[in-house]
Amino acid sequence: MSLDLDDRQRAMLQEMGVRVWLPSTEPEQVVAPSIPPSPPPTASPRAGPAAVVVAPPVSVGGYPNGGVRNPTVAVPVAVNASVLQGEDAPALRAAAASCSACGLCAGRKHSTLHLPDAPVQTDWLVLGDPPDADEDRLGQPFVEQTGVLLDNMLKAAGISRTGHGRQGAHLSNVVKCRPPVGRLPQAADLAQCAPFLLREMELVQPKVILAMGRSATQWALQEHPQDAALPLDKQRGRVYRYRGIPVVVTYHPAALLRTSANKAKAWADLCLAMDTLEPPASLQ
Repeated sequence: MSLDLDDRQRAMLQEMGVRVWLPSTEPEQVVAPSIPPSPPPTASPRAGPAAVVVAPPVSVGGYPNGGVRNPTVAVPVAVNASVLQGEDAPALRAAAASCSACGLCAGRKHSTLHLPDAPVQTDWLVLGDPPDADEDRLGQPFVEQTGVLLDNMLKAAGISRTGHGRQGAHLSNVVKCRPPVGRLPQAADLAQCAPFLLREMELVQPKVILAMGRSATQWALQEHPQDAALPLDKQRGRVYRYRGIPVVVTYHPAALLRTSANKAKAWADLCLAMDTLEPPASLQ
């Protein structure tokens, strides 16, 4: 059906807003949409695995960020033993306080590496297990009740932690940071912390090592692997060697506070250590 409208009718419909479609008598021209030209292809590199470039941390003396530990991200950095060999006591303390070489640093309040600015020579190195909560809080080994008991034991032998030479004892922990509760230090932890202990020994020059506790014994008997795995009771009563220095094994004061019956055995061990410095008169 066709709809024939004159000009007047079309004008009226337009005023009313009615649109009227009328077929065109001319063929419709289809215009293709304009498509913007594509940019010229650029040369692409050969496909291959994506490379991730990680900038190495800036380190000074083997410690990241100049020895300042990042409180947000602890990046394990191996201890630079060759640098520590030349450190004096203040620098060694600072290095231990900022060390992040193993996971033990995560919960550390204070390092327990405790040396005076001018260390003195002591014939005794008393080596204890990893720091407990009191040692971590105070930043030094053998404190509170365990420290009182150790001081009494040393006093009975004419030794003190403030003495020097034959009457002096340098006290140290086998690692300088308190492990998380319920976690014993692993062999890797002992190895990472060893440069600090070795530098302590260079500074105080001990002539006998009294290893008190399981972890301390494990480190001190590393030249005697066949004995290092034995129970402590089977390690006692003989003199070992570490780098030529006599080693005597005994109970940690904390264990003696729990089991006082072993105090007599600990005194026998202390006497054995004294004998390595001053052989009995019958042998002189």
